[in-house]
Amino acid sequence: MAEEIQAMETNQTWTLETLPPGKQFIDCKWVFKIKRRADGSVERYKARLVAKGFTQIEGIDFHETFAPVAKLVTVRCLLTVAVAKGWEMHHMDVQNAFLHGNLDEEVYMKLPPGFSSCREGLVCRLRKSLYGLRQASRNWTLIH
Repeated sequence: MAEEIQAMETNQTWTLETLPPGKQFIDCKWVFKIKRRADGSVERYKARLVAKGFTQIEGIDFHETFAPVAKLVTVRCLLTVAVAKGWEMHHMDVQNAFLHGNLDEEVYMKLPPGFSSCREGLVCRLRKSLYGLRQASRNWTLIH
């Protein structure tokens, strides 16, 4: 959890604000997963804060959700051409990918479980995308 919290703070994922009149907030939850090696031993424990995006309302909390995705057959063709031409291939993994996408809409989220504030009535105004938001994958693809 500490890594996930550090990533959200580093990326300035949200600001604490009072909920404006007429606005609704969405809830969130922690999702835990055990990453295992090929032999079945535990590699690491992973925690991710996920917004409950299924409660978002189209036209208010988000406008578009489309994100381009490559078909597997396209990736295979690209790899075949690269091998045939002798090209050097590289791959990369972006840590906390969705936290890099800027959020254009005004989306408010309840404080995550385990967080507290010294002032009552504060919620998180999301500045960056969060896993679970309906527009998160679109925002990620738009920055790259």
